[in-house]
Amino acid sequence: INPLAITQLMPNSSTGQVAIKFGIEGPSLTITTACAASANAVGEAKNLIENGIVDMVITGGTESGTTPMTIAAFAQIRALSTKNETPTEACSPFDKNRDGFVMAEGSTVLVLESEESAKKRGVDIYGYVDGYGSTTDAHHITAPAEGGAGAVRAMEKALNDAKLEKNNVDYVNAHGTSTPANDKNETAAIKTLFEEDSTSLNISSTKSMTGHLLGGAGAFESLVCLLSLKNNKIPPTINLNNPDIDCDLNYTPNVLLEKELHTAMSNSFGFGGHNAVLVFSK
Repeated sequence: INPLAITQLMPNSSTGQVAIKFGIEGPSLTITTACAASANAVGEAKNLIENGIVDMVITGGTESGTTPMTIAAFAQIRALSTKNETPTEACSPFDKNRDGFVMAEGSTVLVLESEESAKKRGVDIYGYVDGYGSTTDAHHITAPAEGGAGAVRAMEKALNDAKLEKNNVDYVNAHGTSTPANDKNETAAIKTLFEEDSTSLNISSTKSMTGHLLGGAGAFESLVCLLSLKNNKIPPTINLNNPDIDCDLNYTPNVLLEKELHTAMSNSFGFGGHNAVLVFSK
């Protein structure tokens, strides 16, 4: 057995190494809520700052799961797309022919700080994390609750935290994994929360282009939201050519949309029933 086996297996090793490298002696946390993990990390960083515990947090997420064992394990539970002959078309969120997600890997790191701290340092401000909502389905270890009740509550909590009315959300970066169950239930959740406003809401799944970063997805999609707001551009959902009858909202199919934006929401849902939602503004 490798003498470094324990530290290689510990989920918090990466957090510890960052603290060691930069001499960070404040709170350091490793959040392991599957595909909601780095969205939870951004939200908890926001809470640390708002509660006056710290002025600045280095937050984000990373995952490197493209190993034979991990891929085989996801394939065994039929979570992955089997469109191996057409890999660029394999991830097709909200399309009636979707059959699973495409694994990816990557990292995103964000520096969150109080507005006072950012202005004092004279740095460019990309945007604001206004709202955070976190819930648990308490339903099934892998399957989302029918109708997405937990997702609805997480979105509600994020909007309440942001003190934002639902009709003021300009863009939703969907969890949008391209699995049959997720996309149907996420659509239902959005309809439940936004009601008549859901039909005019701009939504997209950037996983259609990037694949699924698993625990790293939430932080990456937070960055997508911030850059969308900064540049007034909504990224598309590619490979959406045959919409599912149960997925009948505006998912920005195939073509980037330029539009004046002020607020954005990012949804992240993980195995275990973990739901994390963030709200951003310029």
